[in-house]
Amino acid sequence: MPSMRGSLATLTLLGKLVDAVPLLADKLVMEHSDLMEHLLRGLVYPNEGVQASVCYLYGKLYSSPVAAEMLLGHFREKLCPLFLSTLDGAQTKELQINCLGLLRQLLKYDLFVSLIMNKSALAESTEGVEGTPGKTSLPLVLKKLLLSRDETLQVASAHCITAVLVHSPVKHAPAFIHADIPEFLFEHLSSSSEVLVWSSYNCLILLAEEPLFFSKCHTVYGIESVVRSLQGSLKMNNTELHKQGLLLFAEILTRQPEEIKLFTSSAICRDAGRALQEAVRSPVLEVAAEALKAISAFLRKDHQSTPPVQYRELRALLEAMLSRCADFSQTPLSRRPLGHVSSRDSGKAILRRGKFLLSTLEGFRNACRLAVEFQSEPSAQENPFTAPSAEKEDTLEAFSEFLLSACDSLCIPMVMRHSEQATHPNLMEVFLSILHSLFIIVPHMKEKFSKKLASSSFIRLTLELKARFCSSLRHSALNQVCSSFLYYMILNLLSAPEKTEPLSKEELSVVSTFLQHGLPHISSRNPESLAFLSDRQYMEKTARQRQYCILLLFYLAYIHEDRFVSEAELFVAVQSFLLSLQDQGERPPLVVFRASIYLVSLCQDKDRALDEAVVSAIRKFLEDIPDLHLVYTHHPLLLKFFLSYPALMSRFGHRVLELWFSWEESSYEELDDVPSAGQSPLPASLAALFHMLRSSPSILLILLDLIYSSSVDTAHKVLIVLRMFLRRNEDVEVGGLIRGHFLLILQHLLVEHGASPSEASGNLPLLLSLLSLVQLKNMSEQELDSMAMKLLHQVSKLCGKCSPADVDILQPSFNFLYWSLHQTTPSSQKRAAAVLLSSTALIELLEKTLALTWTKVDSPRTELLCSAWLLTASFSAQQHYASLQVHQTLSVDLDQVLKVLSFPKKKAALLSAAILCFLRTALQQSFSSAFVTLVPSEAQPPLAPENTVLAPLGTSQVLSLVIGLQNLLVQKDPLLSYACVGCLEALLDYLHARSPDIGLWKSSNNPGRLMFPIAFHVVSQPWNRFLLFTLLDAGESSFLRPEILRLMTLFVRFQSSSVLSHEEVDHVLQGAALTDLSTLSNTTLQALHSFFLQVQSMGLLADHSMAQTLQTSLEGLTPSTSSAQPPLDMLYLGGVAVSLSHIRD
Repeated sequence: MPSMRGSLATLTLLGKLVDAVPLLADKLVMEHSDLMEHLLRGLVYPNEGVQASVCYLYGKLYSSPVAAEMLLGHFREKLCPLFLSTLDGAQTKELQINCLGLLRQLLKYDLFVSLIMNKSALAESTEGVEGTPGKTSLPLVLKKLLLSRDETLQVASAHCITAVLVHSPVKHAPAFIHADIPEFLFEHLSSSSEVLVWSSYNCLILLAEEPLFFSKCHTVYGIESVVRSLQGSLKMNNTELHKQGLLLFAEILTRQPEEIKLFTSSAICRDAGRALQEAVRSPVLEVAAEALKAISAFLRKDHQSTPPVQYRELRALLEAMLSRCADFSQTPLSRRPLGHVSSRDSGKAILRRGKFLLSTLEGFRNACRLAVEFQSEPSAQENPFTAPSAEKEDTLEAFSEFLLSACDSLCIPMVMRHSEQATHPNLMEVFLSILHSLFIIVPHMKEKFSKKLASSSFIRLTLELKARFCSSLRHSALNQVCSSFLYYMILNLLSAPEKTEPLSKEELSVVSTFLQHGLPHISSRNPESLAFLSDRQYMEKTARQRQYCILLLFYLAYIHEDRFVSEAELFVAVQSFLLSLQDQGERPPLVVFRASIYLVSLCQDKDRALDEAVVSAIRKFLEDIPDLHLVYTHHPLLLKFFLSYPALMSRFGHRVLELWFSWEESSYEELDDVPSAGQSPLPASLAALFHMLRSSPSILLILLDLIYSSSVDTAHKVLIVLRMFLRRNEDVEVGGLIRGHFLLILQHLLVEHGASPSEASGNLPLLLSLLSLVQLKNMSEQELDSMAMKLLHQVSKLCGKCSPADVDILQPSFNFLYWSLHQTTPSSQKRAAAVLLSSTALIELLEKTLALTWTKVDSPRTELLCSAWLLTASFSAQQHYASLQVHQTLSVDLDQVLKVLSFPKKKAALLSAAILCFLRTALQQSFSSAFVTLVPSEAQPPLAPENTVLAPLGTSQVLSLVIGLQNLLVQKDPLLSYACVGCLEALLDYLHARSPDIGLWKSSNNPGRLMFPIAFHVVSQPWNRFLLFTLLDAGESSFLRPEILRLMTLFVRFQSSSVLSHEEVDHVLQGAALTDLSTLSNTTLQALHSFFLQVQSMGLLADHSMAQTLQTSLEGLTPSTSSAQPPLDMLYLGGVAVSLSHIRD
């Protein structure tokens, strides 16, 4: 062999030949063993050029697996220490590169790796000078190269480290960790070289599989470098670099021991979260997928517990994650050029979406777990550095509510959309665990959230998952999650129900027990569950608990409008279940029986009815329950169920109706205010009740009892409903039924509470109001039967036992008495008035009430005073007309009456009209009533001779009264105007009758006609003309208003030409002749006819042809032929019953 320097060219040539002809390596090793010895000598030759050529040739030889196997002994015994020493001492770039090239070839084989690492371990444990042959450690050599400033050597060193670790990270990583290589790898992450950074990522990923990597706190030292490197790499376009960086970050976050805090400052943690935000937004799906894994690992309590917890940053991170997943889930499936989706490609795309969604949900689940864990950490509740006045966004409460909102708006829709294409057990397991954890995270919203889930068919969804994946003991984890989710949702729904009473703690405990035992064993489909529920065989306790669970699930689903079971089949199944309970003598938990009744009620069709045995069983169960409210669920069909079976209605009808009204949220007052002509559609619940009332009027008696015996709120609702029913169903004859039952109630009340009926029941006024309403239905005049007369007697007796302060009782009572007097025939009016006049206590009450009209203290409501004056006027008129016996007179202060009319109260037009009605009656009777005694308020001086004829009125009082009437007329209130004109007519008639021989004089125009000074003086007042024109100011045809026509008739009658001239009379008649008389009301026609006759009798007709035409029209148009809608005579005005004909005529 030539000298080593002379063989340099030969060695170089051999290396290139082996590189060009790989098979030559095997031949050289097998046939030229002396070559290996020569190469060993070259390796120790003090020339790095020769050493570089030797290493190059060795590298080519070891690239052949066969040659490498033959050279194993050579390497183990001779080459290994020399090679490590050469690598360690190499100075030239060529030798370093060729040594590293040989090392890369050696590290391909596991056996060589073991040899080298064993030698290195031996070298590290040997005391001596570092660098001597046999004492060189590979980790230290590679560490030296990492510290070099040559990027190529740094990258090659990292590759070699990676090549060692891939064989066994657990076996070989400790050597590199002890050499502090992770420290320098972390330093290289700040390099601008993508290759070096990528290589460092790979090394660190493998080193992270060794726990020593974490216990030596290398991650704590290097986490900031990882975050900075990740932020920088995401700005580049190297997707592989992004993926490797995120993979390293995820590995560190996942494997970091909980007891060693990774993030030593909140700033690093914040930067890490923002880097992950940027990464998950990457348009490259693989990068975003790696980011999701890192986010899941990032959301750990020990990573986020560095105070203060930055909830705002966590929220932004989750929003970015969910937004990216939502965008991906909505991207259309890839299509072939012709536009058709390949089923295979579509399946792959759905699978990719499922994996991405699963990773997203896992991250969200970790966020929920984080919120749960922080609930027990007082320091994690909110950011202590937040200003008191700042908006509380960085709090655990705000973060928890965000989780709930995000799940509702993003997670649930994404999972539901994906489940339409494919259902994966693992994904659904994570999803349901999220929903379960949200019950704990936001406890104040758990009931509301549970209701929303139930109404969104989540009971059905969970049962379908259990039936599909969890039968035959498959997917036990999914079964456990499904059962736990259903368990908490059911308890939440039962704790705060919408249509029934919440369960007590004891009942919830019972439910909790059978749910825990029964839910895990439910994994059958709906038909199988119904068959199991219908089983009449003897049931063991475990099987019965399963039945309870199934029934409760169907009940809650139906309550929240998720009817995924056939009603007909469920109807039969529940009946069988109830009979099975009866057969075995069992009493189910109250909530189970509540569910049974509810389901039977809802599933009972029109053509289906319960067997008598089932009705009997239900009644027995109900009789053992302390109160019906414990099993009541508010629904119209449940009410119908109880009222459809006599056995149930007779025993429980009263209580179930009381519960129904107490649960009704609306009082329906807005519907009650709508006039019958403009009836609006009824709510479904009310329409159902009305249908039951029409089909079974006896239910009305129960409602009547409810008005009397229930709470005021419930009774008020019942009254309004009954009032609406009577108004909308005029064809239903229930007056006799209601009046008869009310008579019994009233008699019972007077017997028990005769001394003070106002203390008997707070609902008595409501009953009396209903009685008045029944009277209102009888619009036509009818004879009062014996029951009506008994009611009159009892109501008058009731009134006599009250004081004027009992307004709530007296007002509807007075209305009823007044209505009974006026809405009947003349013969019945006489009988009714006789009954009422015989009640001395009633008359005394009226006298006390009337006296309160002019008192300022303890004055009752104006409505009661109106009714009292109207009743008194009615009693006086009937007594005078029929000469009825008077048992008790009623005294009225005439002076006070006139004073009240002269100075009326504000906003009391109806009261003034009622008093005028009374005064008109007194004037018509010439103050000679046997019933009413008019007394002066104080001693009066002797009357002048000319005033004695007008007694008890004086001339000044007459004039004062006229002025008062004029002032009231100016108010232009229709009802008050009627009363004023009527009173003025009666006053003038009274003056006419009382002064025939005082100052008679003859008219110059008509010498044969006598006029009366007082009446003429009253009518001829100049103010009357101004009054008339004020009233006529309402429009062109205002003269055709009845009250104005009657007023003008008075002026014509007393020839007051200064008020109404002959020309003006002609103008009125001409206007009437041009009017379509058929459009006028009967009242207007009567007033116009009277005016025409008065004008005719006074000889004031100037245009006889026009007068003849008008007369013909009036005579041909009788009141019955008028096309105008006849007005109602009896009506309510501000709660006061008023007869228009009584006020007007």
